[in-house]
Amino acid sequence: MHRVALTAPDDYDGWRDAARRLAMAGVDPADTLWQVGDAPGDLFADDPLPAARRDGAFSVPRAFVDLAQKAILHRDPERFALLYALLIRVRARPAAMEDKAAPLLRRIDMLAKGVRRDIHKMHAFVRFREVAEGDATRFVAWFEPDHHIVRATAGFFVRRFTTMRWSILTPEACIHWDGETITEGPGATRADAPGDDPVEALWTGYYAAIFNPARLKTGAMMSEMPKKYWKNLPEAALIPALIAGAQQREAAMIATAPMAEKPARHGNAQVAWAALREEARVCTRCPLHGPATQTVFGEGPIDAALVFVGEQPGDQEDLAGRPFVGPAGQLFDAALAEAGVERARAYVTNAVKHFKYEQRGKRRIHQTPTAGEVQACRWWLGQELAIIRPRIIVALGASAARAVLGRAVTIGQVRGAAMPLEDGAEAWVTVHPSFLLRLPDPARQAEEQARFVADLLMVGERLKALA
Repeated sequence: MHRVALTAPDDYDGWRDAARRLAMAGVDPADTLWQVGDAPGDLFADDPLPAARRDGAFSVPRAFVDLAQKAILHRDPERFALLYALLIRVRARPAAMEDKAAPLLRRIDMLAKGVRRDIHKMHAFVRFREVAEGDATRFVAWFEPDHHIVRATAGFFVRRFTTMRWSILTPEACIHWDGETITEGPGATRADAPGDDPVEALWTGYYAAIFNPARLKTGAMMSEMPKKYWKNLPEAALIPALIAGAQQREAAMIATAPMAEKPARHGNAQVAWAALREEARVCTRCPLHGPATQTVFGEGPIDAALVFVGEQPGDQEDLAGRPFVGPAGQLFDAALAEAGVERARAYVTNAVKHFKYEQRGKRRIHQTPTAGEVQACRWWLGQELAIIRPRIIVALGASAARAVLGRAVTIGQVRGAAMPLEDGAEAWVTVHPSFLLRLPDPARQAEEQARFVADLLMVGERLKALA
């Protein structure tokens, strides 16, 4: 009997190395005992097989590696033996990975699916609370995973919260990030995690405000957010009351038609928007918040049928805290007036809420945000649009188009055409007003400005047609 001692429950590298050596030695899966923790001696210390039969390497399909990396994180104590048995089959017949009806492959695939679900839930249900740490701040979260996924998910949180100092506590292990290095510590208890913090009052107010009883699907809610996670989520305390009152609220929405299409425009939506704006004031999702003066949030009617999305605040917007008030904003206002579109009836915002610039002497020179910075800020834009629920969204420039559409597009290819979005709204793309300001040739500038006004005129006509 060959005894294999792995260093940790998620020790994929250790399992892979041992499994390779066992397979090269021709060891039958039935003659192998896998365990985590202390084990006597080295795996091959007393192995009578010649070294030539124990050394070397062999290849397996990439699909096997991907499956094994997930399945090995499951809590099933048989996972190591199951994977080794599959490895022996795949080594003899690589096409075995394509036989989805095989009981062994099907069982391992179910383990991997369980792990993927657990990882998804950790991504979705971790809630950080702010705690003082000397003169600094640390954000601490508590989570109880079903499987051994803590180390595997660490990279996700590092990428998402790079500029934060945070800790995620779990019963099995804790991970800590100081802005530069990630470290691991022993498991903790729920009592080691902090309680609520001031931000939670804003968040729960926002969550209650955007709750739509007409879209309530209790079964789906319970499957996507099991009750075991509710105690870690500030908004979960509201769920029983929201569900209990859903039927009454839905009846009230129907009784107030046609406002049922856009419920609570001047009530709950205003509360939700105000809570969202306050939360955005302390956003640290990307490094741009550091040098910027302040978050520049959107402004305009909460029931606007038309939303304009720019790229980012400029120098004057950063100082004023309002979008489109600088030179590009003045050109934008003039073009709107010429096209007969009232800015006062539109909501105006930006894809990125902080000013990105390069300091040159006393001047701050605009820099284009990266795709990662646009993506980091896209959550805020998505929440603004979810509250406002416009009929038409106009993206001004390539960065705004990426934020609205979720992909990169060429302005020349999509300009002047309505693109349907999943929520029923239409997206239109045109140039950013700052593009016109940068044109050195007056004749070219006049020509492009006329095209810009024509784009706005088409949007205005389309909006009337949809009314």
